[in-house]
Amino acid sequence: MDKAPAIPAPAGETPRQALGRILAEGPRTAYELSALVRLREKDVVPHLEHLARSLRRTGQRLEVEPACCGDCGYVFRSRTRLTRPSACPRCHGQHVSAPVFRVVARR
Repeated sequence: MDKAPAIPAPAGETPRQALGRILAEGPRTAYELSALVRLREKDVVPHLEHLARSLRRTGQRLEVEPACCGDCGYVFRSRTRLTRPSACPRCHGQHVSAPVFRVVARR
């Protein structure tokens, strides 16, 4: 997978604001977001959690497309953590896709 080119942030934009702007443009994984805002992947997740809380008052929400096992097709629908699961609970395979995030208008 090629890294996406870094999107230059407007002057004074915080990492959280940059994440919100990028996710409003289209869906991304934490790995893609880390490359775009120049943060470590593990540092993106706390910002996403805070962004989800902040979006509630703007009429938007953080939508999460759950991770999926590439071996057996198990979908992690009930998972609340935003990180990538390390293994599938059904087949114990480690070929698990990352969750995909996007900002959408609240329904």
